[in-house]
Amino acid sequence: MATICTVIVLAAGSGSRFSAGSHKLAAPFGEQSVLATTLRHAIASNLNVVVVTTAPFAELARSSIAARDVVLVPEVGSEGQAGLGMGYSISAGVSARPQAGGWLILPGDMPLVQPSTLQAVARQLDQHSVAYAQHRGKRGHPVGFAAELYSELVALTGDEGARRLVARYPAFGVELDDPGILIDIDTSDDLSSARLAAPATPALRTTDGVRP
Repeated sequence: MATICTVIVLAAGSGSRFSAGSHKLAAPFGEQSVLATTLRHAIASNLNVVVVTTAPFAELARSSIAARDVVLVPEVGSEGQAGLGMGYSISAGVSARPQAGGWLILPGDMPLVQPSTLQAVARQLDQHSVAYAQHRGKRGHPVGFAAELYSELVALTGDEGARRLVARYPAFGVELDDPGILIDIDTSDDLSSARLAAPATPALRTTDGVRP
């Protein structure tokens, strides 16, 4: 791509289903937190990375990424703030990097997604308006959007995310040997399962097989 894609890591959700005593993004995952591990893999893809988060998690995000790459949004349920949610977060992230060659949407609670997966989906945005990772035919994350969809992405609001865009445009599934694209962390049981899956997932695998 002439212009590099940007990975937008979504880390602004309330995490209300997680009941292990802390927010799921701050929960320990190996040597780091869930969010820090997700960011480590995103950074290792050599794509640009932006984190969309709320004030309580700003420092956690900044411990992994430059402050200029942290986009703050109000917390869901904030007084006087209508239309917050995943769509709002995607819009904020895309607006922060309007000149990107495309955008990959990656939830912050998916610490097993590999750098090579992000690279593979990004490459498809040269030929497809929408591309997504899939494993054994099952759709997962990230979902990528080409630069031509900028105006529609920045108009998103509410909690629906970008589902309508995925439905409106032909979406290309990128088949990948990365089961981590299907593993997100909503509950404490999910966290336990993800921790068990982590040793079986090659760490920081890039397209050329070299560990960064």
